[in-house]
Amino acid sequence: MQTTNLNRVEPADLEYLRSFIPAKRMLVGADISPDYAHDELGGVKSAPDVLIRVQSAEEVSKILSYANKRLLPVVTRGAGTGLVGGAVAVMGGIMIETTPMNRILELDEQNMTVTVEPGVLLMDLAKYVQERGYMYPPDPGETSATIGGNISTNAGGMRAVKYGVTRDYVLSLTAVLPTGEIETFGSKVVKNSSGYSIKDLLIGSEGTLAVIVSATLKIIPFPKEIVSLLAPFPTFQAAVSTVPELIRSGTDPTAVEFLTREVISLAEDYLGKRFPRIDGDTALLLTYDGFSAQEVRERMDRASELCIERGAYDVYIVDTEERRASVWTARGAFLEAIKSSTTEFDECDVVVPRSKVVDFTECINELSGKLGLRIPYFGHAGDGNLHVYFCRDGLDEDVWGSKLQEGFDALYSRAVELGGMVSGEHGIGFAKREYLAKRLGPTQMELMRRIKKAFDPNGVLNPQKVCT
Repeated sequence: MQTTNLNRVEPADLEYLRSFIPAKRMLVGADISPDYAHDELGGVKSAPDVLIRVQSAEEVSKILSYANKRLLPVVTRGAGTGLVGGAVAVMGGIMIETTPMNRILELDEQNMTVTVEPGVLLMDLAKYVQERGYMYPPDPGETSATIGGNISTNAGGMRAVKYGVTRDYVLSLTAVLPTGEIETFGSKVVKNSSGYSIKDLLIGSEGTLAVIVSATLKIIPFPKEIVSLLAPFPTFQAAVSTVPELIRSGTDPTAVEFLTREVISLAEDYLGKRFPRIDGDTALLLTYDGFSAQEVRERMDRASELCIERGAYDVYIVDTEERRASVWTARGAFLEAIKSSTTEFDECDVVVPRSKVVDFTECINELSGKLGLRIPYFGHAGDGNLHVYFCRDGLDEDVWGSKLQEGFDALYSRAVELGGMVSGEHGIGFAKREYLAKRLGPTQMELMRRIKKAFDPNGVLNPQKVCT
């Protein structure tokens, strides 16, 4: 790719952009908040030359058409909640912020779809459809993320074990290609065998192929019954080894999370609230939903029996508003709790087969002792996706950098040995490119580069990300 030949924004470029972008929606240089130089993690830092808050597909088209001719790098940004530097302007240039494009365009109840602009927040979409009796199943923990960002990383979340991930709910995308063409890929049809699925290439491409300007998403009826179970176990191994049995049992859990005592304690300190008292080192948090109270109860009873058979101390129904708020507020605060407990942190977001979660966490625990680093973790036991956090805790920068590199190398290598992948839902961005290359090898990386070149021959879109 021609990323080394890209240009910085010059006064003449700003003059052209101001010809159709109002001054209040275009910031330059020092007027751009430092927040736009990094994402939520903060490890990758670089500021754009110009920030443009777009309001329409036509504006995006004009910007990309011009940038492609001038060889100006363009990065698309939503709410900035990423953790791998995917929306950081590592080569400067133009940053397109899509949060002003936040309209819900259509609710089609006949076809069970909702069409939205990319800046719609996940929490707002979930509330909108739920008030009308529907559910948008993908539920990444960061509900303040935008739908465009979720699509760009193929975000998953806690309900993925039953309902799948973002890709499973995107029926069509309207996107602007780097050369400025506005195209719609896919449609509202339930099935489609009409050529290559370009729509599915765009999902998870992290803004390297096109800029999403609207999406039509599948929705489902909102379940009438939703109940959670909290099952404390004496050890992590006992808890997580129960998960494959739960999946095979046919109880069909909506979510299966594991909660370690270490991370629960961090959340309690962060929130200033107590988690329901549990014995043991680890608890499974299970959720069941359905349209019949009896059906949900039968599945919960079978799951409870299985947990007890596998060594759980007890199984508590999270059925009161107080207990529900306590449990799920704590679970939702895990990332922020870890972040607030240390001076700096970095994340390893891996996914391994469900049966290998215990093996992988043994590697984490051994590595923590070897490196002398605090490495808390939590994750989605139902789909094998773990979020592992290296905590700096005041270490000198050189020591921190060395230990972090050694830690990442060890964990990603172990994930590959266990048949896993280097990202379950947060993407590759800038920070994890070397690990993706090691996992996929030269042939697959070259295929990805050819796809990138087919969409973006001049390499202007989100350069130095994923495979470039």
